[in-house]
Amino acid sequence: MTFATPVPPGGVLRLDAVCKAYGRRPVLRGVSLEVPQGCLLGIVGANGAGKSTLLRILVGQAAADSGTVHCQGRIGYCPQNTVLHPALTVREHVRFFQAAYRLDGCQRAWELLEELRFDESPRSRMHTLSGGTRQKLNLAVALMHDPQVLLLDEPYQGFDWETYLRFWDIAEALRERGRTVVVVSHLVYDRERLDVLHRLQDGVLTVDGSGVAGSAA
Repeated sequence: MTFATPVPPGGVLRLDAVCKAYGRRPVLRGVSLEVPQGCLLGIVGANGAGKSTLLRILVGQAAADSGTVHCQGRIGYCPQNTVLHPALTVREHVRFFQAAYRLDGCQRAWELLEELRFDESPRSRMHTLSGGTRQKLNLAVALMHDPQVLLLDEPYQGFDWETYLRFWDIAEALRERGRTVVVVSHLVYDRERLDVLHRLQDGVLTVDGSGVAGSAA
């Protein structure tokens, strides 16, 4: 697989005929996709359809067997399983990612946590937090460096309804600023919030033309 940049003008992310198999089991069968700047895009598929594999290829954590990935600009990645250490505090996580991103400050992380109504102390350690609260921090550290492309794997799992709505407010604000947001999930409740919805099924990615919210088949 080739991982390259740039993509054509107007686009920030493109996949061309990406294939991936685990042993004799094909997961992705020639997946192609072009995502323009300032787009809120959804990818829906059943559990085990290959959605997480696709994201891991996009961020360079896994290699495709064939095909090409083009990406332009900074990437933010919020994996389904949080990247948080149970022994570290909230503040220590923010400072760790500040150093990793080589940021001068970490104000953006605290602003995002405030938007998500994160009400735990910065001194709280991960093992004391609920799953939904950890997911708020997981999302904030994925966004704190202001990526051009944000890849989200089941980003609102564990969120209550109010936080779920605040998540979409943040996603729509990012789109208005010209950022591209890719939301991957096994369910899509708010089809109308997305600019386009794709369905991953049997290793093939297609545009979902149903126009209604629902679960993957």
